[in-house]
Amino acid sequence: MLVLITYDVSTVSSAGQKRLRKVSKVCQNYGQRVQNSVFECNVDAAQFTALKLELTNIIGENKDSLRFYQLGNNYKSRVEHIGVKASLDLEDPIIF
Repeated sequence: MLVLITYDVSTVSSAGQKRLRKVSKVCQNYGQRVQNSVFECNVDAAQFTALKLELTNIIGENKDSLRFYQLGNNYKSRVEHIGVKASLDLEDPIIF
């Protein structure tokens, strides 16, 4: 299923900057960045549960915000992109 993750981490303190880097790194492990604080992650139910747990253990719930949008398995008809920085098809093979 495709999950869209958005976050807003307070970076007023150095601890907040560290949380921001950790959140970004965890999201990169599961998907691709499509905007500064927005990731598309193609995960199964177990991966989604693990991802949510990892992220909720990082953020400061009184300072930060984390949102999950579950677009499901038929997401291709639900996502429309206009402009630069088109996202990669998460189901295509990766060739280096």
